[in-house]
Amino acid sequence: MKATFFITYVMVDGWTGVALEVLRLRAFIMFHLKNFFLVKTEKDREEAMDPGSICLYWSEPRIQLYFLLGLVYAVVTPLLLPFILVFFALAYVVYRHQIINVYNQRYESGAQFWPNVHLRIITALIVSQLLLLGLLSTKGLEEATPALLVLPVLTIWFHKYCKHRYEPAFVRNPLQEVMRKDTLERARERNFDLKAYLADAYLHPVFKSNEVDKFYVADDPGAVEVIVPTKRRSRRITPVQSEDGGSDRLSVMESVQER
Repeated sequence: MKATFFITYVMVDGWTGVALEVLRLRAFIMFHLKNFFLVKTEKDREEAMDPGSICLYWSEPRIQLYFLLGLVYAVVTPLLLPFILVFFALAYVVYRHQIINVYNQRYESGAQFWPNVHLRIITALIVSQLLLLGLLSTKGLEEATPALLVLPVLTIWFHKYCKHRYEPAFVRNPLQEVMRKDTLERARERNFDLKAYLADAYLHPVFKSNEVDKFYVADDPGAVEVIVPTKRRSRRITPVQSEDGGSDRLSVMESVQER
């Protein structure tokens, strides 16, 4: 009965939600209401046509919920698996199209969600393995239960390996980005005194001196773009792309002079 309920839930919420994401009826109706009552200028029309950005605060937990349902109930009722697979196939096609062609990319997490999602998938996998052990013990297959005890152990070891191997790339600032900021800082303000800046950087404004507060020029969005000399070769004459996938230039808007 529970499997039937979740199959119905996947069909109603998952498949229908993906179809509604393609149609975007709510956005369509809101656009026409704004266009009829609020639009006066071209700027108002552009704001009314703004599709917004994808809401990760509800779409990402929703995907994790379907992972949990698929892994856990696939042990009890394998009939649920085809419905889950169809949902993920449709969601991949639809959301890939929406993110690339419809939504505005207002933020970039840099794959910061990866450790979070990986942990929850591993947790769901361990729950399904423990459920499989309990199910086999109730079916009179107690002899096979000890042989399956190694599965949760191997899964936990795999999680520890991935955490040690890949998580530092998401929580530590790459050395390439640090060097880029240092180079830009030296080019924009050569007389910048970092020690003097850090001397009272963490003081309350009341206890600071009367001098004008300094700021970190590498993070100033209004700083004037400068040409930074470099010995690195430009992308146009580099025969093979760098293995780390990084750009050979310091930024998109900056020109690079070849020495």
